[in-house]
Amino acid sequence: MLSPKRTKFRKQHRGRMRGVSSKGNTIAFGQFALQAQDCGWVTARQIEASRRAMTRYIKRGGQIWIRIFPDKPVTMRPAETRMGSGKGNPEFWVAVVKPGRILFEMGGEDITEEIAKEAMRLAQYKLPVKTKFISIDKNLENSSQENLKNSKKAQEEVKQ
Repeated sequence: MLSPKRTKFRKQHRGRMRGVSSKGNTIAFGQFALQAQDCGWVTARQIEASRRAMTRYIKRGGQIWIRIFPDKPVTMRPAETRMGSGKGNPEFWVAVVKPGRILFEMGGEDITEEIAKEAMRLAQYKLPVKTKFISIDKNLENSSQENLKNSKKAQEEVKQ
């Protein structure tokens, strides 16, 4: 399971989850992604369960990227403990997820949109946040490549 190798402090405040995700909200590695629609804590166990579900479905073909990391310790007090005597010990790790955050990405030559959609559907059942399947539009990708080629040609013509 995922957890930090070392941290500066053992315990953290709970914090607030307001607003939308400003980083990690675009597809960076694959063609298909699972995007969070609301905020919440995703535990290391939930991330691992989702990863396993996706990997099993795609039969180890293609590639999966995990875009969140559980770096927040959650502490718990022992059961039936009296009030006071400080904060409990760290029990597990969570990743703080805000709306718009990309959780998982998937790509590869043998991964079709149907396969990716079904794998992501299996993964989202394991997560505590509402999610949405998104993909990079091939036409958009091709047009951006054509724009790059056209701009390079224009630059070469200007140089001549």
